[in-house]
Amino acid sequence: MANFSNFRALEWAQRNRWIWSLLGVVLLWLALSLVTSRFSLQSLSGVAISASFLALAGLGQMFVITAGRGNIDLSIPNVLTLSAYMSTILIKGHDTNLWMGVLVAIAIGLAVGVVNAVLVLALRIPAIIATLATGYILATASLFANRALVSYGVSPTLKWLTTARLGALPVIAIIAVVAVVAASLVLGKLVYGRALSAVGQNSRAAYLAGLRVTRIVAATFVISSLLAAIDGLLLQAYVGGAFLGMGAPYLLQSLGAVVLGGSLIMGGASTALGTLFGCVLLVLIVATMQVAGLPSGMQDIVQGLVVIFVLSLAGGVRGRGTNRARPTPAQKSA
Repeated sequence: MANFSNFRALEWAQRNRWIWSLLGVVLLWLALSLVTSRFSLQSLSGVAISASFLALAGLGQMFVITAGRGNIDLSIPNVLTLSAYMSTILIKGHDTNLWMGVLVAIAIGLAVGVVNAVLVLALRIPAIIATLATGYILATASLFANRALVSYGVSPTLKWLTTARLGALPVIAIIAVVAVVAASLVLGKLVYGRALSAVGQNSRAAYLAGLRVTRIVAATFVISSLLAAIDGLLLQAYVGGAFLGMGAPYLLQSLGAVVLGGSLIMGGASTALGTLFGCVLLVLIVATMQVAGLPSGMQDIVQGLVVIFVLSLAGGVRGRGTNRARPTPAQKSA
């Protein structure tokens, strides 16, 4: 009976890979609460805000990774930065100009997403190279935007969305949760999400089954860029403007949150809920290292070690679950 219960637990963990990032969040939060008095429910609200901005970028990265082929979007931080600059310049701190900022953010997201898709799918450039090159171009555009930027205020509506609270919950955290729920529905309930998982598992088989593989994969790059652009629009309101390098932390953290959350790095299976927990876990790790006074270089090393540990732990459980689930020849004949 004990062996059967263990098998059921392993099988459940294999289907719900987000449990590992959630477990990491709980353990790290308990440890921080015990060793320092700086972590409380109020500080948890600050963690939620930081994780919410990361979650929007992470969800876009998740869709790209789900498509398989080793696809990764490295243009996310530059899309975010350029969107922040352009929306700040156009909105000028007035709600009457908010529609222009929203439109330019959407336009940047759509344009960059289409360009990335063309480079990867039409020109067959590896995604990691194509999106990195696109990012360099966007970084140059941000330099020109920086010259055109003067000291503007922040739209009151955007300021409310990013700093206000409904009860104890930050509004931006509610927005992030809504985005996670929407992504979960797309992946689990909609035809597109199931087709995307099929493409990520085996693109050749998906093509032979009649799926429009090119369109499905192209849509992931558009989704990623759109979410990054919207993230930039919101982030500039939260920090009170735009600055060069504001998207830099989202380069590897968006990828780390996805894999920590339980998504398979080679594609085919992703979890939006796990991505959210992965974002919270990464923010907590950074907060822990800042409390410990670690230098930035050591912080990068620790983040890398944590990612390796969590992936190894989850991978080992998946392997044991798979081995136990596979019947022996004798069991088949029986």
